[in-house]
Amino acid sequence: MARLRLGPLLRYVDGRTATVWVEADRPCTAEVRCADGAGGSARTFQIAGHHYALVPVTGLSPDTETAYEVTLDGGTVWPLPESPFPPSTLRTPSDEPEAVRVTFGSCRWAAPPAGEHDPVGPDALDALAARLAADPAAERPDVLLLLGDQVYADEVSKATRRWLAARRDLSEPPGDQVADYEEYTHLYYESWLDPEVRWLLSTVPSCMVFDDHDVIDDWNTSASWLADMRATPWWGERVRSGLMSYWVYQHLGNLPPAELDRDELYAAVRATPDGTDALTAFAARADADPRAARWSYRRDFGRTRLLMVDTRAARVLAEDRRAMLDPDEARWLREQALDGGYDHLLIGTSLPWLLPHLIHDAEGWNAALCRGERGARWARFGEDLRRRADLEHWAAFPASFAALTELIAEAGSGPDAPATVCVLSGDVHHAYVAEPAWPKGTAPAARVLQLTCSPVHNSIPASIRVGFRFGWSRAGRVIGRLFARHGRLAPTGVSWRRTGGPWFGNQLMTLTMRGRAAELRLEQAGAAGGLTTAASRQLSPPG
Repeated sequence: MARLRLGPLLRYVDGRTATVWVEADRPCTAEVRCADGAGGSARTFQIAGHHYALVPVTGLSPDTETAYEVTLDGGTVWPLPESPFPPSTLRTPSDEPEAVRVTFGSCRWAAPPAGEHDPVGPDALDALAARLAADPAAERPDVLLLLGDQVYADEVSKATRRWLAARRDLSEPPGDQVADYEEYTHLYYESWLDPEVRWLLSTVPSCMVFDDHDVIDDWNTSASWLADMRATPWWGERVRSGLMSYWVYQHLGNLPPAELDRDELYAAVRATPDGTDALTAFAARADADPRAARWSYRRDFGRTRLLMVDTRAARVLAEDRRAMLDPDEARWLREQALDGGYDHLLIGTSLPWLLPHLIHDAEGWNAALCRGERGARWARFGEDLRRRADLEHWAAFPASFAALTELIAEAGSGPDAPATVCVLSGDVHHAYVAEPAWPKGTAPAARVLQLTCSPVHNSIPASIRVGFRFGWSRAGRVIGRLFARHGRLAPTGVSWRRTGGPWFGNQLMTLTMRGRAAELRLEQAGAAGGLTTAASRQLSPPG
């Protein structure tokens, strides 16, 4: 009998269809059976000896909730026997939902096994799962956005390090980092077999996007960095495996069934007994040319639009035309943002658009040095500093920062402007709210905010706390202006101020949209295992 290795993950959900992702231990037919008669089935496909299925669920009705079970070749594998959790359910939105709740965060180390000390404190996802399990009728997210660093390929746990050491010689590069596809699968098992997280992902739909640690710290930070990595003997296998595993474990579930039906790679891997070669070739092309794959995607939840943006693999790294997004990706983002008909626009980007002022100016200054604004010696210094200090956010791509700023202003203007435009980000291991201000007479009608929430479960060193607090300070702003002057930086065209935070801890943010009103809540995981509200505020007036 086939067994369930990982999952189920409830991924795409609309009023009439859904997708459920599973991994089995052998080839089989996976089936989802809902209590209300809806369901679907799919044959597994094989990648590197692993067997996966993304089951399309049809026959659903809007504004309903139904429990479901998963079978493999007819044998029930979910829910697990004697599970302490309530049945996994599939909730569909109404055609015109009264409210849309979006919970988001990033940066999650896998929680240690039960009973072991957790050096970074309680996991916010575990805490959310515990709250929902305790009261299945409680308000829950309509979607969970995981904004990067779902797994850490370069910072593994002690248990994973022991597993790697039993598999190969860790004195050989890449040492105690993951090296291939099989080792990536171990990271996902370690993270998603956590009982609370496994149940949570089975009953709350999720959208995901990668950041650097899903592959390696500072992934695609510069052309020089990439050249150095490609010169190592282990990098090719590592980046291909990272992209392959991301496509299987995260990206496929982001897409609606209609888009999956048009996906040539998805069709190819299902049409052959072993799709490894097809997926490997795709990953190699995607690494060589950012135009070969689109990892960004759009989701609409009623009159709330989500644009999840790839800020890692779509980069242009040549110093003379450095950009966060290649021209095709930038064009796609613009088209989706300006295709109106929504009340709220959410731009999901793992890296914040608006940073503390000192950090923003330091990154712009560093970019100017690296492109030769102050000569070759400063350029060499700038490249070394860029890598050491992780200077690679939107501010480190000045033309892209300006383009995103202009796009946000344009999308938020006009007679049909949305009520809010929110940039949702993580990465920086703290949470804050920042609000921009445009010159008089040019401000968009929408309320625009940078909402940053990180980490879900990770360490927050004292140096980060001090550094980010200082970065927002008046003294930090003065120092930033000196950097800007030395780098001969052009004005940004927009100013901003921090209006919330900084908050430090393992945490999640939730946006609730009701009509043209929006409300923000930040919750932190406490030592007792629950979630405590650290801040809440209205983001746009009702009506």
